[in-house]
Amino acid sequence: MAFFKRKKTNVMEVKAPVNGLAKNIEETPDPVFSQRMMGDGIIIEPTDGRLVAPIKAEVSLVFPTLHAVGLKAEDGTEILLHFGLETVALNGEGFTSHIEKGQIVNPGDLLIEADLDYIRKNATSDVLIMVFTALNEGKSLEFNYGQVTTKDVVAKVK
Repeated sequence: MAFFKRKKTNVMEVKAPVNGLAKNIEETPDPVFSQRMMGDGIIIEPTDGRLVAPIKAEVSLVFPTLHAVGLKAEDGTEILLHFGLETVALNGEGFTSHIEKGQIVNPGDLLIEADLDYIRKNATSDVLIMVFTALNEGKSLEFNYGQVTTKDVVAKVK
């Protein structure tokens, strides 16, 4: 009788970084994101302003305006979490950071708190955009759409 080794599946599950309605990135009202100029991804219309880590990663970037965070997973996958559109013009107003560059975060760790009421009044959109800006060669993405919580997997890197 032969014993077969089970093939390892190197699939990284990426959880929703916010609670809300997950949609195709093509529905983003900004061509830079909707046309995937920065990479493929997903958008989530948030129901609250708690942005959490979707994977275990190193915080590679925290924009001074606090509207965006860069994460780098151990395998080299890079993710940009971008809160809202035209939010850079808010100069950090409406955002509270709970992280710093170089910090290791785990799924569910609080990254940024956003005041959705303020953002909705002062920015073009409050949509959360999650873009995979770097994938290892040969890797692909699979997305899950619909109503999600931060405990739900919204993307798989295969």
